Amino acid sequence: MSASPTTTFDDQNTDTSTLINPTLVLNCGSSSIKYALISDDNSTRITGLAENLGLDTARIKHTTLNGDKLEISIPGGRHKLALQKILELLEQYHFIAVGHRVVHGGREYSEAVRVDEHVLDEVKRLKILAPLHNPAHALGIEAVQAIYPNIPQVVVFDTAFHQTMPPVAFRYPLPKALYEEHKIRRYGFHGTSHAYVSERASEITESKGPHGWLTAHLGNGCSATAVYDGKSFDTSMGLTPLEGLMMGTRSGDVDPSLHIHLKRQLGMSLEEIDAMLNNESGLLGVSGLSNDLRTVEQAANEGHQDAKLAIEMFCYRVGKYLASLSCALPEFTGIVFTGGIGENSVTTRTSILEVMRHFGIKVNADKNASLFGGSEGSFHADDSSIELWVVPTDEECRIAQETRDALDLV
Repeated sequence: MSASPTTTFDDQNTDTSTLINPTLVLNCGSSSIKYALISDDNSTRITGLAENLGLDTARIKHTTLNGDKLEISIPGGRHKLALQKILELLEQYHFIAVGHRVVHGGREYSEAVRVDEHVLDEVKRLKILAPLHNPAHALGIEAVQAIYPNIPQVVVFDTAFHQTMPPVAFRYPLPKALYEEHKIRRYGFHGTSHAYVSERASEITESKGPHGWLTAHLGNGCSATAVYDGKSFDTSMGLTPLEGLMMGTRSGDVDPSLHIHLKRQLGMSLEEIDAMLNNESGLLGVSGLSNDLRTVEQAANEGHQDAKLAIEMFCYRVGKYLASLSCALPEFTGIVFTGGIGENSVTTRTSILEVMRHFGIKVNADKNASLFGGSEGSFHADDSSIELWVVPTDEECRIAQETRDALDLV
């Protein structure tokens, strides 16, 4: 279906009374914009996605307040046009603030901050650490400024939650000048997700705090974090999102000398190697089939050996990383699974925990099998050494919350 934003909502006579003092959350990617308009009590939201930006297939997929699905074609449209259309779709709801997910905040930002000229300049400058994402985030901020100059905006950094890591966790064993002069260190990502699910786990557990959680955000992008008493103590991603776990198309950890080896042996450029490690590796690279675990699992069940190996490697490397990250926790309360894979793949959760066989972890198989499709709950057996939880992540809710907190909005 193709429609103009204005006639779509006029025709529906949408009731705006149930969306009170909403906050607009924008997540501008390199070729997409994910958005959500969330009421002040987090109970009501409008969501959408602009995708394939810059291509003839560019479009906005929008879900209205009453759940209707709309699709708006914007052939060749880039970020600026898509944001104009999105803001037209939402203007009648009178949002009071805009919160932007920003991938990289460098060393300066340890919490969400209101946008001013300095903050915007920093978001742009930090494209050296996030060249695909930070420029898109800056475009989003500037587009809102142009149309709604008086509405306050806040940036919520993926890296901010991990600024509580101690030097023993965030420093690389490299010459000191690289850290002090060039900011080369581990930053971590998926911070809003790890913050949300660890806080939620601490709310629903019966264990007395302070709590120590290993949070496993497993989707096309994957990362794990050791969270103690609400603070990140260590995480799997580093200077860039490539470090750490095996992912959908990213390799995760490899020998740092792989670059020079491939250059010498195959004549590959640094750019070609970087593209391979980020876009052609992980589940896709090993299976030769897909970056989607569901497709790889189906092939493995049909006897595809490379698909089977890809899944075994994925689970082994996640389990190994979780085991190592447990060293960062003063107390180990449990593991929290989230993300598309973590929330939905019962067999993957089981296989990951089997890797950690020396920890005394006991799974309640029936409870584990019941947790998918947005379900929240525990699945540890009564005699398990630690708790096991599935908590669906809600990064948009977390960004809206941090935006309101940064602006002192009740």
